[in-house]
Amino acid sequence: MAILRNTPYSAAHFDVDFGTGSSAGHESGVLEVILPETRVQVAEYRNGNEQENNIRKVPMLTKYGNLILKRGAMGSLNWYSWWNQVRNGDPSARTVVIQLWNEDHTAIVLRWIFLRAFPVNHQFEPLNALQNTQVLIESLELAFERLEIE
Repeated sequence: MAILRNTPYSAAHFDVDFGTGSSAGHESGVLEVILPETRVQVAEYRNGNEQENNIRKVPMLTKYGNLILKRGAMGSLNWYSWWNQVRNGDPSARTVVIQLWNEDHTAIVLRWIFLRAFPVNHQFEPLNALQNTQVLIESLELAFERLEIE
């Protein structure tokens, strides 16, 4: 699926599917996506009878940071409801898909697939009467078990 070209793609053309199969509608609109760090843990190992005096590095577990999504608060409770399900003992894990589009929205050029994702943090930015021109931002932080990119 990834489409290679000589110039980088814009980071402004994307959509998010929260496991419903659709990224359409105002409740799926996301202002910012903070993609997580991905890391393979390394174990250092050396047999006592090895001739070389170096340590072997062995790949071990894969670790992922959390995915963070932000949107303008508009009165929708779908993010809170999902977080509330998890809080009440129903993990409700979903496959969340983020798609990057080319500039004219004719092709998906990159896709991140977050498997078994569930919310671990839901919050709003502070309310501030002195900054009446600022949009109230809602954020949802998702933990997940596996990431695929295509």
